[in-house]
Amino acid sequence: MTKDGHRIIAVDFDGTLSRAKWPAVGFPNDLLFEYLIECKERGDKIILFSCRTGDALRAAVMFCNERGLVFDTINENLPEVIEAYGEDPRKVTADVYIDDRGITADNVIPRWFELEYLINHTKERG
Repeated sequence: MTKDGHRIIAVDFDGTLSRAKWPAVGFPNDLLFEYLIECKERGDKIILFSCRTGDALRAAVMFCNERGLVFDTINENLPEVIEAYGEDPRKVTADVYIDDRGITADNVIPRWFELEYLINHTKERG
């Protein structure tokens, strides 16, 4: 969590924000983009956590920026995390990691961000 109590969310690009696999940029996971933009508007910090480098990384960042998602950091810790540890840990510190290679229950229930998104929007509609 950040000092002000907001979540730190680390998100992968290939197969996650983009439905394509590396090296293609592909097409966006619109629901995830909308969810993360809402999280950021609530004060959460978003880190792009990707194996991409160089031009491939720049293409991914541009792809996300064009869709309204601007990252707080890319492949590195937030300054406040570095300050808290007194150094920059090798692992990017986050409260939530969103990655297509993580263990999920996709065959049983929607991914957690889809479920949370649906619950929040159902409440708004009454």
